[in-house]
Amino acid sequence: MIVDDPTARRRRWHWRTLDTAAGGLALDLGLYGVSAIFAAITTVTSTLLPHRAWGAVAAVGYLLATLAVIVQLLLRRRSPTSRLSGLPARWVITGLTWAATTLLPLLWQSIDRAGGRTDRAQEEVLVVEQAGSRLLEHGTPYLGPDAIAALPPDEQLMGYTPYQPGMAMFGLPRALVDSWWTDSRVWFAVGTTLALALAVAALRRTPATAGQATAGQATAATTHRRDAALLRGVQAATVLPICALTLATGGDDLPVLALCLLALAFAATERPGRAGLAVGLAGALKLFAWPVALVLIVWGLTRRAGARVAAGAIGLPVAALLPALLVDHDALAENVLRFPLGHGLVTSPAQSPFPGYLIASALPAGRLIAAALLVAAGAAIAVQLVRRPPRTAVTSALICGYGLLAAIALMPTTRFGYLLYPLALLTWAPALHRTVDQPPTAPAPGERSSWTTSA
Repeated sequence: MIVDDPTARRRRWHWRTLDTAAGGLALDLGLYGVSAIFAAITTVTSTLLPHRAWGAVAAVGYLLATLAVIVQLLLRRRSPTSRLSGLPARWVITGLTWAATTLLPLLWQSIDRAGGRTDRAQEEVLVVEQAGSRLLEHGTPYLGPDAIAALPPDEQLMGYTPYQPGMAMFGLPRALVDSWWTDSRVWFAVGTTLALALAVAALRRTPATAGQATAGQATAATTHRRDAALLRGVQAATVLPICALTLATGGDDLPVLALCLLALAFAATERPGRAGLAVGLAGALKLFAWPVALVLIVWGLTRRAGARVAAGAIGLPVAALLPALLVDHDALAENVLRFPLGHGLVTSPAQSPFPGYLIASALPAGRLIAAALLVAAGAAIAVQLVRRPPRTAVTSALICGYGLLAAIALMPTTRFGYLLYPLALLTWAPALHRTVDQPPTAPAPGERSSWTTSA
């Protein structure tokens, strides 16, 4: 059990008040409006040409979504029960906005790139496709240190593949056929869409109950709140600019994120084996999924299903690593260990000014200090997992979100784009409630009583 103080209760009440204002349309308006401004600014200020191209298209999509929400608000004012301003209509606008701000610019850039444009993809697209070619030809997606050193100095960075071996699968279509539809971003989008669709289906198939309420009306209201929370989680993983921009121009993080969300959805619906398989697939793509796998294994232990979760969560990444390890273990270590830790032949360009990077670059022995802080944060989370293991998918998502946020802040080499993981995980958490109680009343000033919720 976790004791919840009045301050935490008050924060939740304020968030729910904001999230449900005008039936959720107020926050929709803010999301799309701010996103339109972000995309417009990106168009004129970004130094990355794929980002500028994305912004030019996405700004229009976000603007149209903003206008659509304004119309919904006007309709709701005239008729609060209007179907055009209800939750199904919000789902439709979210889907159309994702198509306009993510899929359309992604396809546009893929077609332009196939036509000869060299400024229509970020470096990670090329890296993944080269990894696919190496996997097909040599049985491993990695170049060894000697092979990387033999490349011209300005090409050595592109010789690295700092991902898990499974990521190369998205580059295989390009290795077989040179066309717009074999662009790795197209397959990132396919994988992301499938994982999110499965997650939504899993959560919506689970009946929502209203605690002690037995009336059909109460259950319907509870289901509505669950579905509204699910929509907000989907928005965070799709139309939020940090996700839309990433998928349209680079994309490798989005299928990893979507599989983690799917794993948490399976955990929320008491399917530990499937949760392990989903997070294991994510872990076979990128290291960012490994902390999520660890938390879900601990969650599984509280269900006496730790082995079922671990079978997929550990087994799939190990199975993906084994061939690369057998073919060239030194190449594997150079790409997935030495390079991300800053000990490769070249320095990683991931240098966003978070605390870890600032400490590593500005202080004597700063890299060691940043590494020590990162280890200390990891140790603190590990102790918390042992003392208070997560007993619900909601708690698991919150631990993953805040834990990754701390890790991203303290890593010596990191990117702003990595924030999509904690933002999406934390927004996904409310959709994972299996039992949704009635909205809490506003806490009275000076309230001292505490209440509990299962962990």
